[in-house]
Amino acid sequence: MTETGRGACLCGAVRFSTFGKLRAVSACHCSQCRKQSGHFWAATDVLENELELHDADNLSWYVSTPGYRRGFCKTCGSLLLWKCEASDKISVSAGSFESPTALKLETHIYCADKGDYYEISDGVPQFEQGCK
Repeated sequence: MTETGRGACLCGAVRFSTFGKLRAVSACHCSQCRKQSGHFWAATDVLENELELHDADNLSWYVSTPGYRRGFCKTCGSLLLWKCEASDKISVSAGSFESPTALKLETHIYCADKGDYYEISDGVPQFEQGCK
């Protein structure tokens, strides 16, 4: 399979490669993403079996809501992954990919929950909850 992307956490303790088609980037403005990332979280996704983790023993998972978990580096705390257990896809932090990514921001989701300290004014479609 052809590699479609690669990246790592801030310290490099967790690295990954993707081999499938990457979805356009969605920016999530929900309170959980804002609290964990410090602002909003931008991610793409790929089929879980098309994501290869290197040094996965440095990855820790946090169950933020039953059925949903967030993967982060044990060393530097970088949020890398988000997984809905009912889906065969896994979200990967857009900012963790090496450049050039060829990724494009396509949507803003959970805008009804966004922080009151910023405006979304980039012209990208906004959804009060999830997409569509």
